[in-house]
Amino acid sequence: MPTPLRRRYMSRSGWAPGLTMIALLVFLFAVPQSLAAGDDPVPLIPRQVLFGNPDRTSVQLSPDGAYISFLAPADGVMNVWVAPSDDPDAAQPVTHDRGRGIMGYTWTYLQDYLIYMQDTGGDENWKVYSVNVATGETRLLTPPEGVAAYIWHASPKYPEEIVVGLNDRIPQLHDLYRVNLRTGERELLYENEGFLHIILDLDYNVRFAMTMTPDGGLLVLGRADGQWYPFAVISMDDSLTTSPAGLDASGTKLYMVDSRERDTAALTVHDLETGAVQVLYEDPRADVDDVLVHPTELTVQAAASTYDRTTWQVLDERIAADLEYLAQVADGELHVVSRTLDDRTWVVAYTLDNGPVRYYRYDRDSRTATFLFTNRPALEGLPLAKMHPIIIPSRDGLNLVSYLTLPPWHEPETGIRPEAPLPMVLEVHGGPWARDYWGYNAVHQWLANRGYAVLSVNFRGSTGFGKTFLNAGNREWGAKMHDDLVDAVRWAVDNGIADPDRICISGGSYGGYATLVGLTFTPDLFACGVDIVGPSNLVTLLESIPPYWEPQVELFATRVGDHRTPEGREFLLSRSPLTYVDRIQRPLLIGQGANDPRVKQQESEQIVAAMQAHGIPVTYVLYPDEGHGFVRPENRISFYAVQEAFLHQHLGGRFEPIGDDFAGSTITVPVGAGEIEGLPEALSRLEALQSR
Repeated sequence: MPTPLRRRYMSRSGWAPGLTMIALLVFLFAVPQSLAAGDDPVPLIPRQVLFGNPDRTSVQLSPDGAYISFLAPADGVMNVWVAPSDDPDAAQPVTHDRGRGIMGYTWTYLQDYLIYMQDTGGDENWKVYSVNVATGETRLLTPPEGVAAYIWHASPKYPEEIVVGLNDRIPQLHDLYRVNLRTGERELLYENEGFLHIILDLDYNVRFAMTMTPDGGLLVLGRADGQWYPFAVISMDDSLTTSPAGLDASGTKLYMVDSRERDTAALTVHDLETGAVQVLYEDPRADVDDVLVHPTELTVQAAASTYDRTTWQVLDERIAADLEYLAQVADGELHVVSRTLDDRTWVVAYTLDNGPVRYYRYDRDSRTATFLFTNRPALEGLPLAKMHPIIIPSRDGLNLVSYLTLPPWHEPETGIRPEAPLPMVLEVHGGPWARDYWGYNAVHQWLANRGYAVLSVNFRGSTGFGKTFLNAGNREWGAKMHDDLVDAVRWAVDNGIADPDRICISGGSYGGYATLVGLTFTPDLFACGVDIVGPSNLVTLLESIPPYWEPQVELFATRVGDHRTPEGREFLLSRSPLTYVDRIQRPLLIGQGANDPRVKQQESEQIVAAMQAHGIPVTYVLYPDEGHGFVRPENRISFYAVQEAFLHQHLGGRFEPIGDDFAGSTITVPVGAGEIEGLPEALSRLEALQSR
């Protein structure tokens, strides 16, 4: 499902996307069972190890350096844990969720206070809470229901207050409120006149805002003396690769990610007093996609871009020696994930493709890094697979940055070609205005461990590779975007990687749509498909977007198709898998969350009903307490257990029986349980367990 334009909510650093994006972003997780003698030499890694909750993640230091915090399970549910910064092992949970778990949090400038967001059953009607970690007091800061709240801004000048966006007046727009962290009292700061996003300075003054133009572009307005003035006009071609990013602490410099007059998005800084514009960093192959920001000055000190792997460029010599030292501490890609306000202590993380994330505490004064922990200790020492970045040419000459993972026992000593072609899963990313990255990927590891080659492709329309590549996907859903996936499959077959008779297409959100397209537009290419929360009818999809996406409707109209006109509806129906449901010849597994606000339940149910009407078998898995993706680990693991049985049945890979992997889940299978071997029995065991 297309995600809306990224609002750049100001976090404690003043720059990062902040808790809103952390919370929206979901991200998809007994001893190892040995194989019988004579089988492949690598043991099965249990699904619980790969898809269960991490031991620790989202590690942060409090601004004053007194505390270290992280997300970790408490009674099997992800909660925020806090410890004295010099004694992480003394951590205790300061939140006590017993449902879906907490997916993101951040510290505030008020001593001892952090904030987090929570929705209900995946409905994305976010609520904001504050927690006093010294007293344990938790306070709801926003309305309890019917409102999608976002954390907008925080300033050290007003430590007791944050700014929150609420769509309580008009569902389509978020007004800004100053909210007291101690009392929950809120005061209207700015009534939204129709803007997609509003940028504040550290004095909570409204400084910039963005609105969408009729052609799908953006108009950036500045504000001075209570009046708006035009600041920048961004064409439709640049609208997903250009936007204001944040102000420095002085409020006199505006940073932007900007692809105007170039192809890839560069990092620029605008001096608001002189009008001068400086390009700080650009990469001719990839957009700038990450920055390192000083904790108090809010100046950018380093910037990164990612073509196939991430590359950092130091912009502030004050941290050059730090990054040079840290690059030698451990293997993997380095990320500075937290800094104290005095900037003397950092938390850094190292990401690998075949191991857990390693966290270190870095003391800048002594220039020493001390190992803290990994996010998943159970992965250590396991036979995990490598992820190979590869460039696949499309039929019309585009370079498709892709990632291939092979089963460890089929990994050649050189190159990427196994001794014989393997069954393969084409794993398609969502968005589509998103991308795949190199690094540890639980789905890749799981499938490779079961004996499958796994291929993820950054097809045209993916972000990160410049506006030409991105805009090549405009109005190409089900057309050239799918051609890129087909070209990647043919590349894998031609290079001896994939067995042409045993290839599955799988994905979530847009990847689920791509699965349905694969089985309807190219019905002979794939042996089977797995669709998770994928739209089946682009007209009904766009007719039912959340109300707070309405201000961005021109984005969808210009880049997907216009559901508001007869011609647009006809075009969208021609690109909708539901239109061609009678073409489906191969087995299909569908997973859906009942509370999904983006790709609503009807998207899955209408194609299931159409398949039933045509006498085409399908298995439909529904979770009543999930939204756009499966967050509860019990639900994740149960779905992957079903998917693994499905793949084993149709591709012939290795298989860990479902066993007790339905325990604690809310899985229902309204249609087609009998199509997957062992599924009816597993459901019966779950029913018996629930009736006790």
